[in-house]
Amino acid sequence: MEFCPTCSSLLLVEHAARLRYFCPTCAYIYNIDHEITKRIPLKNKEMDDILGSEDAWKNCDRTPITCAKCNHEHAYFMLVQIRSADEPSTAFYRCCNPDCSYRWRED
Repeated sequence: MEFCPTCSSLLLVEHAARLRYFCPTCAYIYNIDHEITKRIPLKNKEMDDILGSEDAWKNCDRTPITCAKCNHEHAYFMLVQIRSADEPSTAFYRCCNPDCSYRWRED
């Protein structure tokens, strides 16, 4: 997309005897005599970690539930609303065993 340097309108392409940009608002014309390309790298949207960082788990409550990986008897848990408001919250768990720290969820 190119814009008119005079009135800032979007320039249109005209296929006359040769290619050229023209402004539909004013009399500006720019003859295209070479290939015009611009590369703009796209940035990926930054995603928030819904489970938070390690600090977020430090303040969570503990519950007596068995870890499926190491059979430890307690886990931290947090409830997160990841679907629409009329759906129930999802419970996320993290094993209290510092050697395991396995994470799982229950809907």
